[in-house]
Amino acid sequence: MWVQQHVQSLLSLYIFVTVLFVMGVVFGAIIVNTLSDSQKQDLLHYMGYFFQGLNRNNIAEPRIAFQHAMGDHLKTLGLMWILGLSIVGLPMILILVFLKGLGIGFTVGFLVNQLSWKGLWFAMVAVLPHNLLVVPVMIFVAVSGLQFSLLLVKNRLIQRRGTIYPQFLSYSVSVTAMAVVLVIASFFEAYVSPWLMRSAVPPLNQVQAWLGAIINL
Repeated sequence: MWVQQHVQSLLSLYIFVTVLFVMGVVFGAIIVNTLSDSQKQDLLHYMGYFFQGLNRNNIAEPRIAFQHAMGDHLKTLGLMWILGLSIVGLPMILILVFLKGLGIGFTVGFLVNQLSWKGLWFAMVAVLPHNLLVVPVMIFVAVSGLQFSLLLVKNRLIQRRGTIYPQFLSYSVSVTAMAVVLVIASFFEAYVSPWLMRSAVPPLNQVQAWLGAIINL
């Protein structure tokens, strides 16, 4: 299988990018502990209303949520593809991977910090499912972009060899294939994740009491 061969041939890059992503997750979780009380209160207030919307089935329509999710994922994918076409884009690819990990780590860390085991369970159903597709795709595209950027360095600045069109075509086709996977992840995020989150959200009376407690802080 070509994906397995790709991973094996670029194993060192995959390890590096994966470690960078994990570092982002760890830093995101650590940042939660640096938030001020007012910042935590604002986030809790937003979370309470989000839970309330889930309980009342008063969130964005799945079709609109799907369009937004797909747009966000494909924009990130397209940006990473463009960055991979230039030598100067190489560090930006790494920053995007780190920021993705940072966002996931912060979200999960905040939910666990405030809701303990209930927060962990909610994070598992809200954050994990679609990211099981999104994160591997992001790492794959990041490694492919790094590989192509390094190829540009080697062919244009060091050895000055001939055309790199076949490698460019392979890179672009791989990114296009990953775009299809992201469309599937967006569908799951819009249509399946809200249903999973409703199964984990606290009861409506508990959410309303929680909101009242936050407002009175």
